[in-house]
Amino acid sequence: MSLRNELENSGSWLFRHRTYLPLLVVPIFFLCLSTFTYLGQSHALNEAWQGLCLAVSLLGLAVRVITVGRAPIGTSGRNTREQVADTLNTTGIYSVVRHPLYLGNFLIFIGFALWPHEWSLALLAICLYALYYERIMLAEEAFLRQRFGDTFEKWSAQTPAFIPRFRGWKKSPIPFSWRTVAQREYNAFFLIISVFFLCDLIGDSIVEKRLRLDYAWFGVFLAGFIIFAVLRTLKKRTRLLNVEGR
Repeated sequence: MSLRNELENSGSWLFRHRTYLPLLVVPIFFLCLSTFTYLGQSHALNEAWQGLCLAVSLLGLAVRVITVGRAPIGTSGRNTREQVADTLNTTGIYSVVRHPLYLGNFLIFIGFALWPHEWSLALLAICLYALYYERIMLAEEAFLRQRFGDTFEKWSAQTPAFIPRFRGWKKSPIPFSWRTVAQREYNAFFLIISVFFLCDLIGDSIVEKRLRLDYAWFGVFLAGFIIFAVLRTLKKRTRLLNVEGR
């Protein structure tokens, strides 16, 4: 078997398990937290750093929102059992980067990894992400190449895989849908809120050697939980978030 085929096969396996495999990084993250100190020994400076990290993760969520909000049915989904692509997205954000969802995931992930201000953790996170998603992207592109042939080849030759090139943006013919975003991205939204709330709680408690609850962050977490619960209920029990053709 050629090296390319081996990489594509491993990418297919990683694709099917991509929901859970990133959790293997969690023990390393908490190991870094065990020796946590405030950045510059200043709580205020640490709060500013935490806000910057949160902004990076929210930027990643924004990339996902832009992608999902204009995605037609059968594309840009959370399927894990097999590759699915009823059409080839080449407009909107897909006209400047081939894998915008993975770019969004990367920014969310790096926002988390930067929080403990352990540069070795951030570097490790970048390396692991590159090795992990490179193979998944190879597998996805092998599927798209087989399914769409010359159309895929032409698009991929003009569009970067991961780092956007904003020249040549092509407007998407599909209108943006907040209902689609609400239906598909409430988990990512609540994950970001929860991780930063827990990091703040654990970090402050480690430094001050007592349980310390930041009420502002608790308020953000509580509001996030309410939004999450409402959207999940609407998705599971109603059709209010369904959009025809999405």
